[in-house]
Amino acid sequence: MNAPTDLSMKNDDVLRVEIEVFRREHRDLDEAIRAMVERGTSDQLTLQRLKKRKLRLKDLIAQIDDRLTPDIIA
Repeated sequence: MNAPTDLSMKNDDVLRVEIEVFRREHRDLDEAIRAMVERGTSDQLTLQRLKKRKLRLKDLIAQIDDRLTPDIIA
């Protein structure tokens, strides 16, 4: 997740690719967190870091989605 957060400099095609990569990483983190909790093999610090990373990805996905979705006034 070393991508720059300035979305204004990226075109829509790049953002569409990035959002799919971020969604995949978000799902992978979700699965990893679930597995660690079920097995009880993780320390709380590692679990907390993974959850924070997952939240950052969620926020970034929302930002990109907002940029790609046009504002339509009904």
